[in-house]
Amino acid sequence: MTTSFSLPLVKMQSLHKSFGPIQVLKGIEIEMKPGERVVVIGPSGGGKSTLLRVMMGLEKIDSGSVSFDGKPYISSQARDAKTVIDSQIRRSIGMVFQHYTLFPHLNVIQNLVLAPCKVRGEPKAKAETRAEALLERFGLAAKAKAYPAQLSGGQKQRVAIARALMLDPKLMLFDEVTSALDPELVSEVEQVILQLAAQDMPMMIVTHDMWFAKNIASRVIFCAGGVVVEDGPPEQVLAAPREERTKEFIDRVFHIKQ
Repeated sequence: MTTSFSLPLVKMQSLHKSFGPIQVLKGIEIEMKPGERVVVIGPSGGGKSTLLRVMMGLEKIDSGSVSFDGKPYISSQARDAKTVIDSQIRRSIGMVFQHYTLFPHLNVIQNLVLAPCKVRGEPKAKAETRAEALLERFGLAAKAKAYPAQLSGGQKQRVAIARALMLDPKLMLFDEVTSALDPELVSEVEQVILQLAAQDMPMMIVTHDMWFAKNIASRVIFCAGGVVVEDGPPEQVLAAPREERTKEFIDRVFHIKQ
């Protein structure tokens, strides 16, 4: 008898997505196990960010399906070109974007408690207590009443991560969360994500930072041209890629950083 523990957390089947005449996803097939930290790398325009946005229900698909924790999550109905998304499952997935997306007119605590109070009807006092604990954990307790404009980029990104965690997600998605930061601020955000990794939070991360990919990933997927080119453990994909296209990308990225 198959138990729920043997099921993949995420199963993407034959995902296709186009923007006008441009095909961005061309039959993507990915399975992600519970507890995995999947880092997606690849050239710009290869479909990485679109993949995360599909997972978050922010982009409709042309065809294919996604299941989550063994249940149907996203599917396409080709006859009427309709994408069906289970909104209940979507609430169990958290996403952090490159540009923070904090509400500028709300202070830090207000940013954190808005969703649990509005979406789940959580009492404000309870939500504030949980928010304060998260801010303490991420070294932001002194910024609870500050507004986004008063924060550094690294602080904004840590607040954005804390806000996503307020809904107790079963999966976290990170889309280039350090690429807009000054180099000295990158490590403080990466340390927060490493904290989550230590607690076995499942994650799918899009990044161009190969050092971060190597240190955070339990698995690396290289996407280019809308397809999965290579998929394996970080020590294999990053250090000894099997595919020539992967090798070209890795060599170029490391050459640029030197």
